[in-house]
Amino acid sequence: MMRVIFSPEARREFEEAERYDNRQAPRLGNEFRTEIKEALPRVQTWPLSCPVEQGDIRRLTLSRFPYKLLYSVENDQIYLIAIAHQHRKPEYWIDRTSDQ
Repeated sequence: MMRVIFSPEARREFEEAERYDNRQAPRLGNEFRTEIKEALPRVQTWPLSCPVEQGDIRRLTLSRFPYKLLYSVENDQIYLIAIAHQHRKPEYWIDRTSDQ
């Protein structure tokens, strides 16, 4: 399986979403974390199977939570650019793609 590298921004988004969900309902943040952990092996195993979001950036939409994982495939690794909420600020993450 390919290695997954979280950008600092994606790591922060993950942690913030988990904290927010835990404030909304007990253990909801833990369920969010579980869904992310279950989604990553799919991306690692079949990295090119997810639809293209823009350019070389692909997306995996979570099934239970309104988030999508935005990533690129580079040198046998997955670079996770953003864990983006689907209903807030579309394409806010685009400027991150030039930093890779």
